[in-house]
Amino acid sequence: MAGRFAPRPTRTTVRGGHVVVPGGVPRPAAAAGRVRTWVPEGPLDLGLVLGPLRRGPADPTFRAMPDGSVWRASLTPVGPGTLRVSAGGGQIRGEAWGPGAEWLLDGLPELLGAGDDPSAFVPRHRLVASTVHRRPGLRLGRTGLVLESLIPSILEQKVTTDEAYRAWRLLVRKYGEPAPGPTGVVGGRMWVMPAPRTWALIPSWEWHRAGVDNKRASTILRAVRVAARMEQAVGMSVEEAQARLEVVPGIGPWTSAEVVQRSHGAADAVTVGDLHLPGIVGWALAGDRDADDSVMLSLLEPYAGQRHRAARLILLSGRTPARRAPRMPRGDIGRL
Repeated sequence: MAGRFAPRPTRTTVRGGHVVVPGGVPRPAAAAGRVRTWVPEGPLDLGLVLGPLRRGPADPTFRAMPDGSVWRASLTPVGPGTLRVSAGGGQIRGEAWGPGAEWLLDGLPELLGAGDDPSAFVPRHRLVASTVHRRPGLRLGRTGLVLESLIPSILEQKVTTDEAYRAWRLLVRKYGEPAPGPTGVVGGRMWVMPAPRTWALIPSWEWHRAGVDNKRASTILRAVRVAARMEQAVGMSVEEAQARLEVVPGIGPWTSAEVVQRSHGAADAVTVGDLHLPGIVGWALAGDRDADDSVMLSLLEPYAGQRHRAARLILLSGRTPARRAPRMPRGDIGRL
């Protein structure tokens, strides 16, 4: 009985392949994951390729490490999985854990842009050409998953990114499950996003506490009720996939484009309806900070078939107009 109430240790140390807990029984270290190596054609920058999958600096499903490796926790069609991706010696090394490990490793090349063709892009502006030269490792990756991009994209509708990132973080940590594998080494536990049924059972007051209004919460609930139909969009063309997504009330062209850019690696799915993107593209290509969607699409017309890639390169160029107004105020309906 005394052992049951022994003080809990505050520090553990790793010795000889196992974790030693002072006063306790050594526990085996986490099992090694399954490994796959892949040699990409041409330069590849992990940060540029996988960065769009990160939803804020504290995303519980994503970690970028100082050594350049990237960790992702995903809910795959065969179960949860954790993937660590690192680069070195001209090759990519993927290590994965959990029921979804094989699925994640099978999709590793596509995730890192193996199906992308950067050579199809022809710069038409000096700024874009300069960015292509400075960022040769940009690839448009394909996750093969819809809901993991759809739900956070819905959370980002009509609010500041800080509000959306906070909602995603709170809901995933509360209703998701711990990611498989040795995720403690990344500076904190990682989490796999909730399953569709779990999203559907989140009480209304928990959406409110996370700062999600009824409109966005209702859109997510409608989407997860037809989750299988949403995931089927992966096997469709980009246009068909967007049409499938937009059948759900509350999902429009902005949201569907944000999804297929990630799930399909869609090179031409330019985001329309965005608050900032038209002004950035207009300023970078024509000095027009007041450009709207029609002007943006006109400026990107020379890049037909590659408009999303062109927009990514413009954003990476760093040429953005100076702010003329205060930042959009951050709201928190959870405090009401």
